[in-house]
Amino acid sequence: MFPQELPPLPALTRAECEFVDSYLEVVDLLARINPARGDDTYRGLRAAQALVSRATALRDALTLMHQRGESEVHAATLTRALRVLDGERRTQRVTLPPEPVG
Repeated sequence: MFPQELPPLPALTRAECEFVDSYLEVVDLLARINPARGDDTYRGLRAAQALVSRATALRDALTLMHQRGESEVHAATLTRALRVLDGERRTQRVTLPPEPVG
């Protein structure tokens, strides 16, 4: 049996693709730095160092969108792209873990 096929990504401009990719990379790095979920200072340090360049890439993608006249963020379309790229799971790692029951 073959794994379930993911839905296709919505049509995005190149700058929107860069925006979404850079955003998720920043999210992944923040998840590695999250003190509520981390267990290794070196891993957090490396993620914090990489965060600078990924935040710059995110800024550059947004700058390019703005320069091209893409003044609106199409949230519904970008949300679909984020869901296809596992954005829900990835962003949950940035938040606090649930309170233990009991």
